[in-house]
Amino acid sequence: MKGKFIVFEGIDGCGKTTQINEIFKWLPESSLISSNSSIIKTREPGGSALGEKLRQLILSNDIDNAPSSLTELLLYSADRTEHISKIISPALKKGDWILSDRFSGSTLAYQGYGRNIDIEIIKQLEVIACQGEKPDITFLLDISPEESIKRRKNQIPDRIESEGINFLRKVNLGFKKIAQDNNWIVLSATNNQENITNTIKRILIEKLS
Repeated sequence: MKGKFIVFEGIDGCGKTTQINEIFKWLPESSLISSNSSIIKTREPGGSALGEKLRQLILSNDIDNAPSSLTELLLYSADRTEHISKIISPALKKGDWILSDRFSGSTLAYQGYGRNIDIEIIKQLEVIACQGEKPDITFLLDISPEESIKRRKNQIPDRIESEGINFLRKVNLGFKKIAQDNNWIVLSATNNQENITNTIKRILIEKLS
């Protein structure tokens, strides 16, 4: 039986990593996953060995060598192609479960709505990059751009995080539109962390039992 592919999306600071870690710890104790299946935590960009090198190129704060918007899009697509080929598809075929911090929705939100690259071009690239794989469930952890910046005030931002609040507002609106169009599960990330985790557990049991 094919494994399950669960994706967590949202602007930076929304708590994706925290929730992935909580679900990763809980899944083996749940009734959802067989004892023969593994659980893989991964991320984009950087889920594969090559992807980690691409991540460094994409997110580097070396402004003098920053990629153009189109180059950035193609680097994300290359990362996803490798991620699916080397990590996601083989694991799902074995019956393993994938928990991914970002997937193709982030590219549409950041490069499409944020960078104003033609949405149809991005969707065409995704058909090639995704190779027929798509998440079983996508959670959008929703916070405001203002809250995102507040939560990250003591962190050194990467190149994308340094784009400023107007860019983040466009990305945030993009995420909400994508979530609506694709029936993602939208959760307010301003709620208590434990409550969010319990809600995610309940939804996974309801939809994947």
